[in-house]
Amino acid sequence: MTEQNQNTQALAEAGVSIWLDDLSRHRITSGNLQELIQTRSVTGVTTNPSIFAAALKDGGPYREQLQELAREGVDVERAVFELTTRDVREACDVFAPVHQQTDGVDGRVSIEVDPRSAREAEATVSEARELAAAVGRDNVLIKIPATTEGLEAITAVLAEGISVNVTLIFSLTRYREVLNAWLLGLEQALAAGHALKDIHSVASFFVSRVDTEVDRRLDASSSPGAGDLRGLAGLANARLAYRIFTDTLDTERWRLLADAGARPQRPLWASTGTKDPALPDTLYVTGLVAPGTVNTMPEKTLEALADHGVVQGDTISSAYETSDRILDSVGHAGVDYQDVVRTLEDEGLQKFVDSWQELLQTVRTALDQHRSTT
Repeated sequence: MTEQNQNTQALAEAGVSIWLDDLSRHRITSGNLQELIQTRSVTGVTTNPSIFAAALKDGGPYREQLQELAREGVDVERAVFELTTRDVREACDVFAPVHQQTDGVDGRVSIEVDPRSAREAEATVSEARELAAAVGRDNVLIKIPATTEGLEAITAVLAEGISVNVTLIFSLTRYREVLNAWLLGLEQALAAGHALKDIHSVASFFVSRVDTEVDRRLDASSSPGAGDLRGLAGLANARLAYRIFTDTLDTERWRLLADAGARPQRPLWASTGTKDPALPDTLYVTGLVAPGTVNTMPEKTLEALADHGVVQGDTISSAYETSDRILDSVGHAGVDYQDVVRTLEDEGLQKFVDSWQELLQTVRTALDQHRSTT
């Protein structure tokens, strides 16, 4: 009989849903995904172009489908669509019992729109519809980057009753805009007659990348004490985002939607693998504990939590004043917050595009190999 790890279980009991930031066909067919549900309290999965690019390099589990796609003569874009939506559909089926047990809150699997369309609202909405229809599961979330153009798409997709994972959020200002786009989408969905209880959303707020960029600038600062601020901005930024979240739920605008059956858009802590070896490897997990949140972790971070993570209740709600002071101090040290978050959004989107191109090339090569042998 399998038992849940006590550390991951403690995090779940503190109100944090644990989602795995990874997916591959091997995880699904080998039973590994089911094992993580049973032993690591994993209740969902997030994917992105980088994850699929890595998965598709291991051609073995995809060989049969690639051969079929090659025989059908599909182009590489369609092949990527068919390969990735199948993985997400099958993962949704693995998580279906969790989805049912949690009344739809968890058991979620995310799939992202083509990042090359992230600054084109109409194209993003069209692809979100196509992805949701192709996966065909109630527990799928469509990931949409929180660019300025993406905000319009987020509202439109939610208004159609499609559940959304808003990704690539770095700034508190943008997060406020995301919350407004979400509320507006729910208001439009209600007006269109959709059942709000069936529309779910999370807002993926990136953490470790903030420290990476801020710390790089702190290292170049001549301001006294700048070095003492290293490794502090990421948690401070995320904790202040949670304050914005709770403040939003204390508004009449939200209460009207909640009375109509709406569910909160939970903050999701993303980029929670520690990139600086000088920092604790569970920093962005144990430092971001609060009810009604999600933490999506790479497997390495998940296993670090299981091995030696110490969960000590809510580590966010009592840290707002400290977090304000940290970001103020970072600014006084000469680090321009607005420039940091603009840089991170631009770089993050470019990384997604580069990974998408890598994914396309991997599949193109595989299709060519299969076509040459048929």
